[in-house]
Amino acid sequence: MTISTGSPSNVINIMTRKLAAKNAIAPSQSDKGSRTRVISISSGKGGVGKTNIVANLGISLSRLGKKVMIFDADLGLGNLDILLGLTPKYNFSHVILGEKTLSEIIVEGPCNIKILPASSGIQEMANLSKEQTASFLNDLYDVIDPIDILLIDTAAGISSHVMYFNAMAHEVLVVVSPEPTSITDAYALMKILSIRYDVKQFKLLVNMVSDIQEAHEVYRQLKLVSERFLDINMEYIGHVTYDKNIRRGVRQQKAVCDLYPDTQASKCFSSLAVKLCQSQVSTSKNTRLFWKELIGNKQDLTKQ
Repeated sequence: MTISTGSPSNVINIMTRKLAAKNAIAPSQSDKGSRTRVISISSGKGGVGKTNIVANLGISLSRLGKKVMIFDADLGLGNLDILLGLTPKYNFSHVILGEKTLSEIIVEGPCNIKILPASSGIQEMANLSKEQTASFLNDLYDVIDPIDILLIDTAAGISSHVMYFNAMAHEVLVVVSPEPTSITDAYALMKILSIRYDVKQFKLLVNMVSDIQEAHEVYRQLKLVSERFLDINMEYIGHVTYDKNIRRGVRQQKAVCDLYPDTQASKCFSSLAVKLCQSQVSTSKNTRLFWKELIGNKQDLTKQ
């Protein structure tokens, strides 16, 4: 028996309506995931301990009762899983290839933190198309529904996809070390995000310092030049002192606050987590609609 589907135009209309219904936000789900606080952790240059900070901060936030997810957004050179001694069977590349969904690649790390592992050594992962980005953000919005805080561990530098992940966050936390090159590159990162991506609020974390005085001096230098040349607000959020136990933890593929909870660096991470929880952030904007707008502007945002 032959089933008539009507004229070609009717078939197209039916398919269009089905696609629209699939992509629509149901009224009962309009707030799904919108309460999740999205924080990107970025740095102007590599070697400042950014990924280590993300791992330890995630664990410290979880210990405060927060449901935490970490997205390893260094898409071509992800190593968060290695740092934590995890061996995920699947990663972000399997999602892009259509082999797995985003929820199927999530692995559990220390203290019940959830991790979205990136691929490693796959250059194409760092250059997603607009369509791939749209699909990813839509899926990400769904999986963060039960999550309180999403930490995005971006790649170092000022490439377009690094800027893109920073632009999609509620807050941008910039990691800097006392080295002059790190300070210069942190300034460059904030300058580009401010001028080209309209990001005006930044939190500064100074890593690998000898004491709080050195951290405040780095903040003072950056604040002085940013107030003179940039239209931004930079908040000092904390510091992490240099601690040889951090290196020991890396060798053992354990977070220092998990392996040595009483060491100085671990106390710094605990203080940072408390301060972040106490700080106010505007998450009133609908995250899904905000990300949809961001996707629509992706071609403009990624122009360098």
